[in-house]
This record gives sequence, structure tokens and C-alpha cells, in this order.
Amino acid sequence: MKKVAKKKAAVKKKKVAGKRKVAKKKVAKKAKKVTKVKKAKVAKKKAVKKVAGKRKVAKKKVAKKKKVKAKKKAGKKVVKKKTTRRKKKVAAAA
Repeated sequence: MKKVAKKKAAVKKKKVAGKRKVAKKKVAKKAKKVTKVKKAKVAKKKAVKKVAGKRKVAKKKVAKKKKVKAKKKAGKKVVKKKTTRRKKKVAAAA
């Protein structure tokens, strides 16, 4: 420490500044790690939600097919409804 005291204050200041920079970098790295973990968690949640959503859609489709089959058995005419999405696509194309 005596040597540092003998040297000019500027050197000391530089060292402190350097240490600060290193500390900041370390903090930043830690923060990045945390965000990575968080991102992974969020991604997992989204994936789970997506799967759940797909399951819901699949269930709905199966239910619809069953309904259609039942109608056909009863000898009723099955009218396919155009979905709004398709309508929108047609409207956009026109």
C-alpha cells in the first residue's frame, strides 16, 4: 500500500475506475445469466400454453367431426360454414 500512496493519486483513481468497470461487467454478466434463465422459463411457459392451446383446438375439431358424422347419419345436409379467417383472406385478396 505504501507504494500506491507514494505514487500519484491519478494512478489510484485509474485503478479504482478499472475496478469499477470490472465490477460493472461482472454485474452485467450476472444480469445476463438471470435473463437467460428467465427467458428459458418464459419460453417453457409459452410452449406449455401452445401445446395446451393445440390440444383445445384438436378437441374442438374432434367434437366437430363427431357432430358432422352424427348429422350425416341422421341424413341431414351438412353445411360447411366459412370461417371468418377465410373470409378475411378472400377480402384481402380481392
